[in-house]
Amino acid sequence: MNNEISRISTIIGDPVRSVILWTLLDNRAYTAIELANVVETSPQNISIHLSKLVNADLLTVESQGRHKYYKLLNPEIAGVIEGIANLVPKERQKNVTDNNSGIKYCRTCYDHLAGKIGVEITAKLIDKKYIVLDNKAFLVTEEGKNFFNNLGIDLEALKKQKRIFAKPCLDWSERKHHLSGSLAAALLNKMFEMDWIRRIDNSRAVSITANGQKALYDKLKLIV
Repeated sequence: MNNEISRISTIIGDPVRSVILWTLLDNRAYTAIELANVVETSPQNISIHLSKLVNADLLTVESQGRHKYYKLLNPEIAGVIEGIANLVPKERQKNVTDNNSGIKYCRTCYDHLAGKIGVEITAKLIDKKYIVLDNKAFLVTEEGKNFFNNLGIDLEALKKQKRIFAKPCLDWSERKHHLSGSLAAALLNKMFEMDWIRRIDNSRAVSITANGQKALYDKLKLIV
């Protein structure tokens, strides 16, 4: 086991590969050329790094036409990368965010919402007793079932997925927990679908629309 931990740590810890993994936290697929541009390296070099990440079962690759698209293999890997970010001292976090305050305010963490808004939404869900923490996992209460069902989220279908339903995820910028798991992913998708939030080009940061501001206040009494 020690050897395996050392092997994975070495793979993740490489400067080029760590930037690749960080970039892929937005849960979008990238071509090798796009990732080469992000890390400012050659196509030949990026190919070597991507192969190592794929062989280590950290990335998945899908071919479409002439292009290959790379993504993180699963949400657990995203959680590991976010967890590593928690080790960065606060005074050095500006380097992690590239001085982009929007990343800290509201961003995607793979397939769920993070940042200040993600933390505050989770806090409101707890305050209203829609979710409760039980043995390091969140349970949805009867009131919570009504809340999520009214949003069009099928809780029973989510529980059948082969992943954790709802758990706390420590937010590296807020140092507080936000909601993660299949429930959080469904909530994020619903917020996009209802135009509460919108993606910002070339960034994990997301913006909150006027419609979203009103909905978050009406449903959770959250002022953003």
